[in-house]
Amino acid sequence: MSVFDFSLLAGGGPMMWVLLLMGLIGLVLVIERILYLHRGQIRSTAFIGGLKNILAKRRIVEALTVCEETPGPVAAVVKAALLHADDDAATMRFHVQEAAVVELPSLERRLGAIAAIAQVAPLVGLLGTILGMITTFLAFDKGGNYATANVLAHGMWQALLSTAASLAIAIPAHLAYHFLAGRVRAIVRDIEWSGNEIMKYLLTEYRGIKPVDDAEEQKT
Repeated sequence: MSVFDFSLLAGGGPMMWVLLLMGLIGLVLVIERILYLHRGQIRSTAFIGGLKNILAKRRIVEALTVCEETPGPVAAVVKAALLHADDDAATMRFHVQEAAVVELPSLERRLGAIAAIAQVAPLVGLLGTILGMITTFLAFDKGGNYATANVLAHGMWQALLSTAASLAIAIPAHLAYHFLAGRVRAIVRDIEWSGNEIMKYLLTEYRGIKPVDDAEEQKT
């Protein structure tokens, strides 16, 4: 019997179609989140190090351009700090935190839907199992002493298929949710570290660097 035998959907009863729809939606959401988080996660240490080298020459416009060309929330938070490089510490921190608050919801988007699918799929499978058992006992009631094994097996088959399908959806969905939540936590840590690191640099070393004329820079 093929794993992709669509006769299993009919044998599993009406709840199998609901589970199939939930599985397809969950798969699309997981793929979209993986691609989005992969695009948004950068090597923060190298990114901040490169910006420091640029800022050491007081090329803040070039640093802002690098942030705009770099995808992800880390670059957006660092850009907020650079835009207020000449402000006091409290003002700079406020705008950095504001940028982080704007970026965080986009990281956590759709994770709740994946978690809901992981939690609801077993309940849908349980409903399919109960319907299968109802079919079995209904066959007993109608068939009496003449209920055939084939008729009785139909309800049991429906119950087992619903349970198996629900678990086949719920288990990967749970794993995908925890994996994606871990990726989100890693990006949040990068945001916090990058924001603190660039603010510390701007408030200390950057403000102590004297502007360099273009002519002097060409000589060096």
